[in-house]
Amino acid sequence: MTTSSLDHAMYRWREGQRRLDQAAPADRPALERVTARIVEELRRRLGGQFTAGELADLYRQGTDWCLELAFSVAPDNPRAWESETVADAAFARYVREAADFAGGRPLPAE
Repeated sequence: MTTSSLDHAMYRWREGQRRLDQAAPADRPALERVTARIVEELRRRLGGQFTAGELADLYRQGTDWCLELAFSVAPDNPRAWESETVADAAFARYVREAADFAGGRPLPAE
């Protein structure tokens, strides 16, 4: 994972969080439920300690599985199926738990 690839992924994740934050109040509860469920799945898939690069690698493999979760969590709200919002926001939230992440960006490699 190159730094520029990670930077690009993190940009997309922040944009997803921004879209979620700016969502219509009526849609927010469903979007938050879906995002929380995706975070749970990220935790299951990556297990214990992980790096921001490992999370970006998982993201690069695709987020179709996030859409399946969104359908199951919020079957009556198509806005909650927008992967560029809910998946990206979930990755933005989960990267904060990466072993090499602090203060809004990855820590420099030693």
